[in-house]
Amino acid sequence: MSLSLSILDQSPISEGKTARDALNETVELAVRADMWGYKRFWVSEHHDSDSLAGSSPEVLAAYLIAKTKKIRIGSGGVMLSHYSPYKVAENFRVLESLAPGRIDLGIGRAPGGMPRSTIALNDSRSRGLDKYPKKVDELLQYLHDDLPQEHPLYGLKASPITETKPDVWMLGSSEEGAKLAAKMGLPYAFAHFINGEGGDKIMESYLNHFQPSSYYKRPKNIVAVFAICAETDQEAERIASSLDYSLLMVGYHNETKGTPSPEKALSYPYRPYELARIRENRKRMIIGSPRKVKEELYRLSERYRTNEVMLVSITFDFKDKLKSFELIAKELLS
Repeated sequence: MSLSLSILDQSPISEGKTARDALNETVELAVRADMWGYKRFWVSEHHDSDSLAGSSPEVLAAYLIAKTKKIRIGSGGVMLSHYSPYKVAENFRVLESLAPGRIDLGIGRAPGGMPRSTIALNDSRSRGLDKYPKKVDELLQYLHDDLPQEHPLYGLKASPITETKPDVWMLGSSEEGAKLAAKMGLPYAFAHFINGEGGDKIMESYLNHFQPSSYYKRPKNIVAVFAICAETDQEAERIASSLDYSLLMVGYHNETKGTPSPEKALSYPYRPYELARIRENRKRMIIGSPRKVKEELYRLSERYRTNEVMLVSITFDFKDKLKSFELIAKELLS
């Protein structure tokens, strides 16, 4: 089975660098991913963060489509629970007009930040998660000029009018999101890099219960995983120590000022229970030499019954990140 590879980039900020540096690195990575043969390049939405710079995926995507030629560009994702479906539809119709056939609209219902950013995004109101399925429905209707006659705004069009439509993906890391994607007949991307337990069963449920919709007749799925590749397993392990440390600190709800160096991570006096937590987190990662990464990516794709894997990489040194994606591309996409 051939395997398609894609990238989700969160514009991570390394210690000693700025958000501007991180965004510029995202742009450079997208240009190179286009050249290396990756299928998609998605950018994320995180708010009120000192360690992740990507807060507005639709704005960043607009810049990326101007810098790339073939690769699909999209959101991974827009946190729809905060926003007007009408405005999101218009944003992505603009993108589709600028790059027809190259736009993905990944949507999620996570807050994308701590409670205070949710309050700010919703003007002090609840974000109303119970309304999320209705928002998804309306988003699809606006994108496809498909508002039903009984809708109070029947006849309203999302501008600009486009001949092609962006692909809509439901993002998730739990069974609830998979059930909603299956019920609504939408493509589904599972965040294994967030939840390393039981995702294959969740994906199986999605595939088995998919109900064809007027927009998508067959299920389409992706699994996203942390991946770090280097010339040797030992070097990959050294680079990955930064991610191990970062995830541990996030688990403590500690404020960080960016991804630490491997030297800082390796000098930390880990307690036994912290080492156990790192081993647990490693279930969300694929780390090693090109050959090892290739084997594990194929195993993951078989578990998730998909021919597309999306890679997420966070390293201290951007050169290590570029090298990781290049090595993986040479091993699997050449």
